[in-house]
Amino acid sequence: MVEVEEERLRLLRAILLALGVAVFAFLAGVALSVAIVVLLWKIWPVAVLLVLAGLYTLIAAYLYRRFAVLQRDWKIFPATLSQFRKDRACLENILE
Repeated sequence: MVEVEEERLRLLRAILLALGVAVFAFLAGVALSVAIVVLLWKIWPVAVLLVLAGLYTLIAAYLYRRFAVLQRDWKIFPATLSQFRKDRACLENILE
């Protein structure tokens, strides 16, 4: 149960940190996007918006790919599962 509580707290801390990073990265991205659009609006109004949209799409695809790899490789309670395997092997030896 101690490991379950530790895992829960670690996951909650990771989610809160990721949320904070996402919020402030979003705000920075919006501010930078507005600055770029205002700066280049007289020269290439539509091209600026298309380039920014393409860039955001590439970044989103990259982050989704990284998230999918992280989710696939995620191991929860590795020490507990290892101990369960050892206990099972020991019990099988005793019961034979």
